[in-house]
Amino acid sequence: MKKTAAIVILSLLCLGLAVTCVCLGRKPGKVQIKVLILPKFEVGEMTGDTAGEAQYYYEEYVRGGTEYKISGAPDSCRLYVKNGVALFLTGMGKVDSSLNTAMLLGDERFDFSKAYVISTGCAGSAVGYGVMGDVFVLTATVDYDLGHHADPREMKDEKDVTWFRENDHDALSVIRLNPELTSRVYELVKDVKLETTEKTRNYMREAFAGEAWADRDPKVLRGTGVTGDNFWKGRYDHANALAKVAAYGCEDPFATTEMEDMAITKVIERFGLLDRYIVLRDSVNVDIFMDGDFPESIWDSSFEKRATEDEQGEALDIFDTAMKNNFKVGKTIIDAILSGGL
Repeated sequence: MKKTAAIVILSLLCLGLAVTCVCLGRKPGKVQIKVLILPKFEVGEMTGDTAGEAQYYYEEYVRGGTEYKISGAPDSCRLYVKNGVALFLTGMGKVDSSLNTAMLLGDERFDFSKAYVISTGCAGSAVGYGVMGDVFVLTATVDYDLGHHADPREMKDEKDVTWFRENDHDALSVIRLNPELTSRVYELVKDVKLETTEKTRNYMREAFAGEAWADRDPKVLRGTGVTGDNFWKGRYDHANALAKVAAYGCEDPFATTEMEDMAITKVIERFGLLDRYIVLRDSVNVDIFMDGDFPESIWDSSFEKRATEDEQGEALDIFDTAMKNNFKVGKTIIDAILSGGL
């Protein structure tokens, strides 16, 4: 009789706990996530060496927390969780980043239903709009690879735009982020002071002499991101990106080019988290060739006149400063979320 009574009492306690969790909007037994940070890669270790996209966030929010292996994702894509903040390396490129993010969001051990998701990383920025070191709050993301593309040498008439719209792809080609949230985020961070380096400032001044847009301090801007499957560069692809953003009627200018955001955003949309989704990108290079560079001079390792690291004006000098700029902006947002101020 005593054993039966004990079982009944235990059952009632378990039921009460489950009811309490439901009333509080929590799923019993799951790890509750308030903020999910999605950098794409880290340069080396997660702490203590050259910082990539994750390290500053890792050190501030999840160092010393719990580390999880996500089934179906590579071993390098671990989830780190501490005090409701989670960080996950998605991997690079459309396919890998979207698959890994889907594996994470589908993991039954975690509850992301109330989480803000922040996709963060570096990018190339659009000449005429952004300088290296800028941080962009994206309001829309566009797929560079959908539609019809031609090689400039195939065109009957010489034109910069070599892309042709495919109207049937429009629903897949652009995703607009929550305008109310992106506006609140931008107002929160628009005055965050960002840094540059003297070398990068001089490089921009020399490459774009007399251009007012290039001769300024980096700052936080709104913009549209364009996601492609490779590290493209040059005036034809720049013109194509401008044409796409205009064709799809995006609110803000073409600002960044990278390889993940459209794919990750599609996953976020499928999991019903788009209303609380934020994208931050910092600029570490620009989207056309500068200072006499051309494809072989910066990408072909066998090319005899390949620029050395010391001579390379882009990326290498500004990279760490841009990562710090990104973190300053991201920390402002995350701290506001955690304090209920967003």
